[in-house]
Amino acid sequence: MEPDLFTAAAEDRQEKDPAASPLAVRMRPRTLDEVVGQQHLLKPGSPLRRLVGEGSGGPAGPSSVILWGPPGTGKTTLAYVVSKATNKRFVELSAITAGVKEVRAVIDGARRATGGFGKETVLFLDEIHRFSKAQQDSLLPAVENRWVTLIAATTENPYFSVISPLLSRSLLLTLEPLTDDDIRGLLKRALTAERGLKDAVGLPEDTQEHLLRIAGGDARRALTALEAAAGAALDKGESEIGLETLEQTVDRAAVKYDRDGDQHYDVASALIKSIRGSDVDAALHYLARMIEAGEDPRFIARRLMISASEDIGLADPNALPIAVAAAQAVAMIGFPEAALTLSHATIALALAPKSNSATTAIGAAMEDVRKGLAGPVPPHLRDGHYKGAAKLGHAQGYVYPHDLPEGIAEQQYAPDALKDREYYTPSRHGTEARYADAVEWTRKHLGRRRS
Repeated sequence: MEPDLFTAAAEDRQEKDPAASPLAVRMRPRTLDEVVGQQHLLKPGSPLRRLVGEGSGGPAGPSSVILWGPPGTGKTTLAYVVSKATNKRFVELSAITAGVKEVRAVIDGARRATGGFGKETVLFLDEIHRFSKAQQDSLLPAVENRWVTLIAATTENPYFSVISPLLSRSLLLTLEPLTDDDIRGLLKRALTAERGLKDAVGLPEDTQEHLLRIAGGDARRALTALEAAAGAALDKGESEIGLETLEQTVDRAAVKYDRDGDQHYDVASALIKSIRGSDVDAALHYLARMIEAGEDPRFIARRLMISASEDIGLADPNALPIAVAAAQAVAMIGFPEAALTLSHATIALALAPKSNSATTAIGAAMEDVRKGLAGPVPPHLRDGHYKGAAKLGHAQGYVYPHDLPEGIAEQQYAPDALKDREYYTPSRHGTEARYADAVEWTRKHLGRRRS
């Protein structure tokens, strides 16, 4: 039997008894106009609109696409909409269960349908990152010759998980995490729609805000939690879903944390101060609170990058690369796995030796600049690469340090008003002890170090 995205039996059952299907399935959009979020992918003339038959296209048929985005952002939903709206033959495979044999069967069926009935085939392949290179290779002839139009979905970065030939033959469409407003609109629709909860229960604002935190931008998670909580409230004879009912249903306490208010900044401040104070356990506590409250992982990662320079600096030069790598990883993977990366970086920063010398150094230098302590660049340091520079005395008398045995020249670099200023005061913590020795030696050889 040919695999199908939604079998006729399941659809018939849903029509006769909508409550037999999960709320997330019942509320799945039926047209592209009902899709929540991802508006950047749904403009007129977009590949997805062409897949459902909007626009003539002419000799330029619709392209195969790879949908990349976090869970619950609508990859399967978009495929479902295409399956309902298009007059093309629609086939679904999951990379979890399918192999080369199943792929070839779909391709053979597509060629027969095209040759015998002029019917084009759209193949939806979920979790394509789970396919091996050989399995992905088996798709190439069909995609290249357009025997099938491929819609592939993945939560992994396609540049690492999808072979280059397949990427080059497809359009990569990136799905963004749904915003709180997106999820809010979805919840409102689910509460009132005929195929949803049909106004059976209300959703107070405090419960809704906690539900948004639980969802974390995942529409499926939001609807699943809403359905479970609504069922519990109705069993109790309640007309609204209380916060306590929601907590009991999803077994997840509401974190007292306002992402747009004071607690947002208070908890973020406590995280950074705990890292600065080398209390790794307190730092992990505040990190957990931010994660559970649904904080944007990119915001947390940015704070860690700042901390790496502000509070650790040259005491551990690896701190900043660790924080930057964490930020890059978080942007690629998102929650829930991003929690592991943020924990990794938080622990490393909390236990690193500390120094704020980079912070105080740039602060002191900027303060002098603001006070007007600048002055002209010394003539021997000015640009001497243009005609007439020598006549102006530019670059005259400059000593090239690489020409000297020790690689350092005793000459003035700072403007006259600042020639004796010393901004950098290194600590002797961790690796910075080496920098303390280096700065003492260089200042002495620059003729600026007073003994």
